[in-house]
Amino acid sequence: MNDKLKPALIGGGILGVLSVIPFVSTCCCLWAILGGMLATYFYIKNSETPATAADGAVLGALAGVVGAVISIVLGIPIDIAMGPTMRKMIVDLLARFDATQAEMMRRQLEAAGTNIGSLILNALILAALLFFFAVIGGLLGVPIFEKRKAGPPPPPSPVTPTGGPSGYAA
Repeated sequence: MNDKLKPALIGGGILGVLSVIPFVSTCCCLWAILGGMLATYFYIKNSETPATAADGAVLGALAGVVGAVISIVLGIPIDIAMGPTMRKMIVDLLARFDATQAEMMRRQLEAAGTNIGSLILNALILAALLFFFAVIGGLLGVPIFEKRKAGPPPPPSPVTPTGGPSGYAA
């Protein structure tokens, strides 16, 4: 498991950081797939044996856990700090198209406020999505990056005589 930990930490760290940066985080599922694929890539690069789909799934899961923890630990404080600014930007952008819709949106956002419970719930949902998509990225990474062929299949087992009338088992 130790040979999978370092690639998972790298892939998970990248997906976790990219998923909490404002504006960049809008592609969070893409970053999760990328993080799972990167973990698989680094594992394959340093592995002596060909990687399997199970290896990719494990690497994606580990990267997803790392990324999810980073997104929770960093994401909630960033949401608290950047929330009012982001809400104002959304309302200002909407006001360019339709002032009445912008005013309605502003009222709804003010009524919602910054509720820590909803921030935690959103962070947990995001963490679950990051985990899920990182596993998909790990699974996708194996056929993309693994170019080595597995060894030849094992030879068939020989038929052993048992001493019956024809010399073989019935």
